[in-house]
Amino acid sequence: MHADEILIFAAFGLVVTGIGFFAARWQRGDLDLIEEWGLAGRRFGTVVTWFLLGGDLYTAYTFVAVPALVFGSGALGLFALPYTIIVYPLVFVVMPKLWQVARDHGHVTAADYVKDRFDSRGLALLIAITGIVATMPYIALQILGIAVVIQVLGINIEAALLIAFLALAVFTYVSGLRAPALIALVKDAMIWITVLVAIVVIPAKLGGFPAIFAKVPASKLNLPPALFAGYSTLALGSALALFLYPHAITGTFASKSQRVIKRNSAFLPAYSFLLGLIALFGYMAIAAGIKPVAPYGANSAVPLLIQFAFPTWFAGFALAAIAIGALVPASVMSIAAANLFTRNIWTEYVRPHATPREESQVSKIVSLLVKVGAVGFILIPGLTKYAITLQLAGGVWILQTLPAVFLALYVRRLDRWAVGLGWLAGMVSGTYWLVANGFSSSLTAYPIGGAAGTKMYIGLVAFAINLVVVVAGSAIAIATRGREARPERTMA
Repeated sequence: MHADEILIFAAFGLVVTGIGFFAARWQRGDLDLIEEWGLAGRRFGTVVTWFLLGGDLYTAYTFVAVPALVFGSGALGLFALPYTIIVYPLVFVVMPKLWQVARDHGHVTAADYVKDRFDSRGLALLIAITGIVATMPYIALQILGIAVVIQVLGINIEAALLIAFLALAVFTYVSGLRAPALIALVKDAMIWITVLVAIVVIPAKLGGFPAIFAKVPASKLNLPPALFAGYSTLALGSALALFLYPHAITGTFASKSQRVIKRNSAFLPAYSFLLGLIALFGYMAIAAGIKPVAPYGANSAVPLLIQFAFPTWFAGFALAAIAIGALVPASVMSIAAANLFTRNIWTEYVRPHATPREESQVSKIVSLLVKVGAVGFILIPGLTKYAITLQLAGGVWILQTLPAVFLALYVRRLDRWAVGLGWLAGMVSGTYWLVANGFSSSLTAYPIGGAAGTKMYIGLVAFAINLVVVVAGSAIAIATRGREARPERTMA
């Protein structure tokens, strides 16, 4: 056990928990309404939205999963950099329009939009279920990040995870989206301090960047030609998927204007710079001779590197930053998944006449259950080798909602049956390839480019199949029914 680190870690944990409870009184609203509890009344300005989306999107994925992949697999892990560069022009174009439609029609979730756009409760149900299922492994990634830090500190993992889970569950239940938004201000400040200090101190301790790169095997510094397609498709597919996730949509819908969203799509690339620095920690861990510990393997590389490089007081601070960096997105993700269940399953099929108070109460309860379900993903064999696999598996599924959510904003003549069949084709093919790989990788070889095939991101290939079905099906529907293919709503 590392007593000094544990005391500092616990102190910051208590501060953050207190902020989470205080958030219920910040920007006061009636938390018995789902718009107030789950979207904070759609009142967040540029600064709060920047911290919320930054805290929501740059998570344990950033601090644990990406450098772990660089540590274990080398340059392939750097796909996260072009991915986060590609995504923001897409956000600038698409998300303000989706926000406006949601604001005008009172949509809380993407499935609310799909229901109105296609006049189909069934298609909305598919989108809602996909969002919930895709969010589970992402929450599991956050829990895994906390577990890795706890293990490195030498604390009993089961007891500490239970305490962290209870704190997260309770302040989320009490304060809703206001809690992670307020905590994100502290979390981001801690992470920026940690990274900017680490990027100076660790190279100095290891003899500078030339010495670091000299100790990294050439096979990990250079991307082999066999992975060019895998690298490119991972970057593109991940970029297309990111803002389809329920937590990204929730953070966007909580903004107070289109201008706020556009500003943030311009400012958020600052986090891509941060991500690039953090990815280098994987190479630093190799140069430092870090030996990963079981059962989390490469995922423990960065926490162990921090303990190696810093005195105990700063190591405690940095490890607390990683854990808090996982708590914030886990909170938003559970809220987003709970809103999907409540709005598009409970009130649609179970209690269509539920009062606003009941709707909010159900969402609060489900946000607790979602966290419990996410833990199940960690128990799947092979998923803890590289934490990033959890996020990429969710990306395979959530990417199949793109035609119903993003494409439908711009293409009038999409047939709802074609969109539903495209979703089915993408989900079945994507899940089949994930299962065939034992959920241990999101890349698989396809029979092109020679006998060995070409490795590509499963999610993007499944999406291509989905899109072909949607386009062909909609064309057939228009030709069969004439110019009145279902339905003509643009919602814009």
